[in-house]
Amino acid sequence: MPKTNQTGLSSGQVQHFIDHGFVKLENAFSTELARQCRQELWTHISLSPDNPEGWIEPVVRVTSKASPPFIEAANTPQLHRAYDQLVGKGRWLAPRGLGTFPIRFPSSDAPGDDGWHVDMSFGTDNPDFMEWRVNVKSSGRALLMLFLFSDVGPSDAPTRLRVGSHLTIARELLTYGEAGASLRQLSADGYASTEHCETTTATGAAGTVYLCHPFLVHAAQPHEGTEPRFMAQPPLMPKSEFDPALPPSPVQIAIRQACSLTF
Repeated sequence: MPKTNQTGLSSGQVQHFIDHGFVKLENAFSTELARQCRQELWTHISLSPDNPEGWIEPVVRVTSKASPPFIEAANTPQLHRAYDQLVGKGRWLAPRGLGTFPIRFPSSDAPGDDGWHVDMSFGTDNPDFMEWRVNVKSSGRALLMLFLFSDVGPSDAPTRLRVGSHLTIARELLTYGEAGASLRQLSADGYASTEHCETTTATGAAGTVYLCHPFLVHAAQPHEGTEPRFMAQPPLMPKSEFDPALPPSPVQIAIRQACSLTF
């Protein structure tokens, strides 16, 4: 995959996002910010990096964090440039925090949350999360993002990504129209339509961010390493619906090319 630079995404990286559904930004925020955020998360969950005996659960979740280190990590100049390039300048809302955090610990127990899925984008006030929805316009979500707050290697429960699956999901969502599909509808066959996709993993050093198309099929996996994995998986929120009067963003281009649409 093309590497990042300090002047923004290259044309190759933008095309990689359109074709494959994600782009990896190395050094998107500093290792010092990552350390501060990890320290705050350790305190939040009342556990310690120096006491592995307390790491009993395979995963501990923190809903959100909005203290200064997390806000700074989500809003670096490099990330803002990338948001502009993938979503469109002025078409996204600056993050006011980050979440959720599935903190994964080395464990032989199944985590219980490692199924393939697409993150839903609206209707989240419904108490039945299986009725949360997503539509072909990706209402309510501009990007799926994966922020690595610890070094994540192949054994450290990196998020699995189905390369190019966003194109298949876009075509499926087209049939559901503006109302979109619920999680129950979209996951009924276990995302069998994307089983042919190559699988890669979101590995990298602390400070790495993966910017993903909202329709990218992804999954957790068990932690087979030795050190806890700290990661956030927030959305980037759009300012409004897609505007056909504006040039299409790479997020839109991927959908349009998959579905032969004009919005």
